[in-house]
Amino acid sequence: MSEAPSEKPLRGRTHMQFDWRQLLRYYQAGLVNTLFGYGCYAALLWLGMDMFIAQLISHTTGTLFNYFTFSRYAFVGEAGSPMRFVASYAGNYLLSLAVLWALSQAIASPYLAGLVAVVIVSAINFLILKRFVFRPAAGSR
Repeated sequence: MSEAPSEKPLRGRTHMQFDWRQLLRYYQAGLVNTLFGYGCYAALLWLGMDMFIAQLISHTTGTLFNYFTFSRYAFVGEAGSPMRFVASYAGNYLLSLAVLWALSQAIASPYLAGLVAVVIVSAINFLILKRFVFRPAAGSR
């Protein structure tokens, strides 16, 4: 994945204005992250692993991969906190488990249930990362 182009902060940009380019970069990185995480999940299912154990392993390895892509691409130029990232992903994992369980009650395929869970949880994750993990670097406001 290449570095994001250098972008200057918008003059007069307030806290309430939304950076659509950042959202686009988040979903670009998220697509790569999702392919990695879901690929791990599906491979572990294929190997005969229980879907919840497969989700635990793929979520854990995906967290490390995701911090790299988000900090180097989606939130480039922002001060990231690895500890907050790990904490947010712990919460993300619990939310993901709850969503996966709920979906598994209505969707027979663990593959489809896992994929739908990823879509729902990823939208919530962006808001958490933007608000609590990756903040504007000192002097960029």
